[in-house]
Amino acid sequence: MAETDIRPTNFIRQIIDKDLAEGVHNHVHTRFPPEPNGYLHIGHAKSICLNFGLAQDYQGQCNLRFDDTNPEKENIDYVNSIKDDVTWLGFSWDGEVCYSSDYFDRLHGYAVELIEKGLAYVDFSSQEAMRELRGTLKEPGKNSPYRDTSVEENLAHFAKMTAGEYPEGHCVLRAKIDMTSPFMCMRDPVIYRVKFAHHHQTGDKWCVYPMYDFTHCISDAIEGITHSLCTLEFQDNRRLYDWVLDNISIECHPRQYEFSRLNLEYTVLSKRKLIQLVEEQHVDGWDDPRMPTIAGLRRRGYTPVSIREFCKRIGVTKMDNMVEMGMLEACIRDDLNQNAARAMAVLDPLKVVIENYPADQVEMLSAPNHPSDESMGQRELPFTREIYIEREDFREEANKKFKRLVLGKEVRLRNAYFLKAERAEKDEQGNITTLYCTYDADTLGKDPADGRKAKGVIHWVSASQGVPAEVRLYDRLFKVPNPAGEESFTDSINPESMTVVQGIVEPSLVNAEPGKALQFERLGYFCKDKRADNLVFNRTVGLRDTWAKIEGQG
Repeated sequence: MAETDIRPTNFIRQIIDKDLAEGVHNHVHTRFPPEPNGYLHIGHAKSICLNFGLAQDYQGQCNLRFDDTNPEKENIDYVNSIKDDVTWLGFSWDGEVCYSSDYFDRLHGYAVELIEKGLAYVDFSSQEAMRELRGTLKEPGKNSPYRDTSVEENLAHFAKMTAGEYPEGHCVLRAKIDMTSPFMCMRDPVIYRVKFAHHHQTGDKWCVYPMYDFTHCISDAIEGITHSLCTLEFQDNRRLYDWVLDNISIECHPRQYEFSRLNLEYTVLSKRKLIQLVEEQHVDGWDDPRMPTIAGLRRRGYTPVSIREFCKRIGVTKMDNMVEMGMLEACIRDDLNQNAARAMAVLDPLKVVIENYPADQVEMLSAPNHPSDESMGQRELPFTREIYIEREDFREEANKKFKRLVLGKEVRLRNAYFLKAERAEKDEQGNITTLYCTYDADTLGKDPADGRKAKGVIHWVSASQGVPAEVRLYDRLFKVPNPAGEESFTDSINPESMTVVQGIVEPSLVNAEPGKALQFERLGYFCKDKRADNLVFNRTVGLRDTWAKIEGQG
């Protein structure tokens, strides 16, 4: 799949066009600001494509900045995984990687400035007391008894917080805004707290850490960001974003714009819920191929092109909606149909003995790696007297709609000969154990001279030359379209989200590149697993959207 060249406009592009036309800005500078407290997911990919894509299209800049204000939940492994994901998606940031912790000295100075202006105070109230005084969505809050502490006392208390003289939870620094505001985020929000935690960038230098909402806007301003893009849940917080920048001595004042976050069927995109899935071992780590993380999608065989195209198709709006999983799967099918090499594998093997083929012969047949792309070249397939076919590709009796192998009838073996089923051997339970067939030696690469037509084409693998492989058939992680809406989202995990089968693959696949997608002919798209010690293939997606048919019947 080639990425579409058409770049539909959206309300953010219209804002940028207007700003550039009116001279509000003469360039575009965006940023992607993840918190390094988990792996990125497909929702972050939307933000990555938006921020980096805008910078590319407008010949501007985009920073990668880690908003690292909570060292207890952050670590360097998350930092490295995020950098890997951004790079893998095909983007590069301008200059060095940025960290909000780079600005901790300046942030602390701005906190002191707010205290000196009488716009921040140290509050010793308990969390319960603060919660009670905060009010509700229908009732205004009430002032803290510490709200009118003098500037001098507040400066002294904050200095003691910074020096580590107060224990965690003993006090916080709050902005003095308006406890009667209809916006909860403006009711004297906490902007600094005591936390004795080792930071992955600053070590043990600090024992007070700024809150995200205080840090984020200042970091944007320090970096000269022109358009600060975030999702709709931060819409009310824009008032706090502007209040902080309006009340400190900083020249740059970026503007925040909100767009709808991605909601995707049959999965969850809450970092808290994803962490729960990992910690409770419902999945095999952050890169489990069933996870909506970029690492999981990559391990499953998704490509950067398919994810970028998906983000382009869903667009950027202010309207919250649920995107069908089928749209993401359509993007990877479109890509891999054009670009994935073909191979053969049998996942439910039925042994076939070709009685009129020489017992000790191994014939090397040539097969194209792609049916419509000669540049992908050819590969060699060993053909032998004994082969495996899919068990479902044979029936003793069938109607005319069954286009595969039937007793007494012929099919073509993919890239090989006509094959006729002669008789079936069964065990005591009546299960077919071996199928005895004959082949037409004059049908390699051509139809029979007498004009016979095969009922269909089936795939196969040599019994003696094929290689055993574990194949993991992945399905959707949840049984319901909106698991986040369930009382307990883990109760709706699909018990059949992963099925493991022992298959046989053509020998060339031993050297398959891990993570690079292949089409197992007639079965779907797969890739060799990156982490397994033995030969393991993960199913990326089926050849067709079977879920659409199932849902349509429901």
